[in-house]
Amino acid sequence: MSKVLIFMAEGHEEIEALTVVDLLRRADIEIEMVSITGNKKVPGAHGITTYCDKLIENTDFESADMLVLPGGMPGTLNLELCEPLMDQVHGFNTSKKGLAAICAAPTVFGKAGILKGKKATCYPGMEKDLLDADFSTDPVCHDGHIITSRGMGTAIPFALEIVKTFKGADVADKLAKGIVYKV
Repeated sequence: MSKVLIFMAEGHEEIEALTVVDLLRRADIEIEMVSITGNKKVPGAHGITTYCDKLIENTDFESADMLVLPGGMPGTLNLELCEPLMDQVHGFNTSKKGLAAICAAPTVFGKAGILKGKKATCYPGMEKDLLDADFSTDPVCHDGHIITSRGMGTAIPFALEIVKTFKGADVADKLAKGIVYKV
């Protein structure tokens, strides 16, 4: 079974995070919500507190197949400042294991230097931080082991692209139909 870790920082965009969690669980993909704050209760950007499954210091990264970074402010900045997370992002990139980010969070990958020559997207106006990426305005970009997306309005196709990665297009399409997405 595939395992995905999604990271919650104070100020994360709640819809971007929880849409991924919800749709992956509906597709029977194991996903763990991981707090980088030292507390399992993490306040989001809009006053919604997310209760995480684990703390980053108690997370088994070896068994994970993908790391997901939701956007939001100051959540994205907090993710970038988390050294243990950034160490794992670099390790996953080196190993070509899955990396996914939405909204402002693809800038974390850009600033880390892992988008060079990759097709990528992000929240409008933040393109300058996708250093050396082949910037696109597509709602979702999937280039190799990296998936990026533009923002809250693209959270469903972003999550469905992750489902497609692990379960195939048929499962993603069936899930989209089941939630009445783009009927």
